[in-house]
Order: sequence, then C-alpha cells, then structure tokens
Amino acid sequence: MFLSGARFAQLQHGVSSLGRLKKKSQFGGIGLLINDVLFAISSDGELYLRGNSHAEILFKARGMEKFIYSKRGIPVTLRYYRVNEALWQDQKQLFEYVNLAYQYTMKEMIDRQKMPLRLKDLPNLGIALERQLWKVGISKVEELRVLGAKATYLKLRQHRKKTNISLLLALAGAIEGCHVAVLPEKLRNELMRWHRDLVHHNPETHP
Repeated sequence: MFLSGARFAQLQHGVSSLGRLKKKSQFGGIGLLINDVLFAISSDGELYLRGNSHAEILFKARGMEKFIYSKRGIPVTLRYYRVNEALWQDQKQLFEYVNLAYQYTMKEMIDRQKMPLRLKDLPNLGIALERQLWKVGISKVEELRVLGAKATYLKLRQHRKKTNISLLLALAGAIEGCHVAVLPEKLRNELMRWHRDLVHHNPETHP
C-alpha cells in the first residue's frame, strides 16, 4: 500500500524545488527518487526517509523507527526512518528532513563513485572472504564486478574446501550492492538453478 493521495501530494509539493518525484519498486514497497537519488521508501502507507551521516543522528534523536523489511521471513533492518504523525503535521521540519535525506544520499553516491572500495567493504563479504578472493587473483571491486558471481564462485570452488549456494548468493549480493536477503527474486532463482545444475554435473568435486 502506497502513501495516501493527500500525503503524496504534500510530499510532491514539498520536494518540487529539488526536482520531479519518481517511483520504483524497492524492498517490497515503493522507492521515491529525485534525479535518480533514492531518498525515501513508502511501505504499508508509511513514509521512510533514508538515513545517512548527520541525517541519521537527527532521525534517531527524534525517535523515528527504522524500516524492517521481511524477505522470505527473514527480517532485514534498513537505514530508512519512519515519518510519524507529529512530523507530518510539522511541515517545515518534515521538509528539512526530506532535504537532508536527499542531500546526504546524493553525497554518498558521489563519494562512492570517487572512492574505490575494498572487497571487504561490499555487502555480505568481510575480511575472511576478501582474503580468499585475493588468493584466486581477485583483489579489486571492479575485478569482481567484471568477472561476475558465477565465475568468481567457480574460482573459489577450486580452492575452498566448502562452497555452497549461500556463498554464491553472497557474491551476487556484493556485486548488486545489497544484503543477500534482499537479492532480486529473478536473480536469486536463476543462480539457484545454475548452482543445482553445477552440483548435479560435478557431484564428485562438491563437498
């Protein structure tokens, strides 16, 4: 369920100086974007603003609750904060917060483009998996993205005692930039089919 017509109109009016508001499916709800910057989500008729840096501190101080997304029964807490009734009534404060969510998300996008991440900084990876990737000749984020989840998984499979579907999905999530629990359904299903076929045709090499 999306925002009520009145609330969406209120939001649209408030962000008109930033640009045109667009919608897209996101985390089981509707993502709200301006200039391709995803700054908010609407789910179950509620609005959640993206929290980054200084904005997140203010949202927490105001008692705004985090958005919990349930994927296949697994709850995933995201850095989006609910706009409560009091904030809807406080138009000036609401649009200060909307503006903060937009500006900090845009800054985060720009910083991410400038700063080369380490593999361990990607979702689902961590230092141990980063070291294993180094051992198979993958040391940069761009190398992982170019190679893709399947080819990377096959490389790791030759060197690791244990590989499983969780590892494959974790790699795919790292490349997509999302937690494994919110991996797009179509991609998840395709990878699971591929993994089943792989195990079926190479049973002797799979633990």
